[in-house]
Amino acid sequence: MTLIALTGGIASGKSTIARRLAEHGAVIVDADAIVREVQQPGSPVLAEIAAAFGDDVLTATGELDRPRLASRVFGDEDAVGRLNAIVHPAVRVESAARFAAAQAADPSAVVVYDVPLLLEARAEDPWELVVVAHAPVELRRERLVSLRGMSPADADARIASQVDDERRLAIADVVIDTSGSMAQTLSQVDALWERLAG
Repeated sequence: MTLIALTGGIASGKSTIARRLAEHGAVIVDADAIVREVQQPGSPVLAEIAAAFGDDVLTATGELDRPRLASRVFGDEDAVGRLNAIVHPAVRVESAARFAAAQAADPSAVVVYDVPLLLEARAEDPWELVVVAHAPVELRRERLVSLRGMSPADADARIASQVDDERRLAIADVVIDTSGSMAQTLSQVDALWERLAG
């Protein structure tokens, strides 16, 4: 099994890269999807979040009220740290189970872990390659406003809350520049796949 970490800042094109790698046959393990799963109603993680941040972070149907939780922790380093201490260990266990399942199904699988918070949570893991999706901050801001409907202030806040590009690029084995056309991005992904498959 080849285990690759795919990371990048918000609106950097990670999803596009992951989709293309999946088309080539990679097994994609999506950290954000795992986060949502471990926070399902009735889960120990959700109970811990409610205990730490108040029962009002749950909806009437017992689901996590993500906007309310976000407003409670956003910009508060201590609160983010407490939340991460609850969520990250559960995500680590579940992602490890998925890596093992992919390897059991196909010992030569290429497994791509799509993980926005690589530097914050998983930088020391034994990745064979760290792939960073990269586009300049101004372009990512523009994508957040035009494609995701964020206000410029919200876009700036989201970008500012993440690790800066220099730190992310410093751990990259491969950088995929997503600032050009879709065809240019995909050709870089195809070249990466040829390297992996070869």
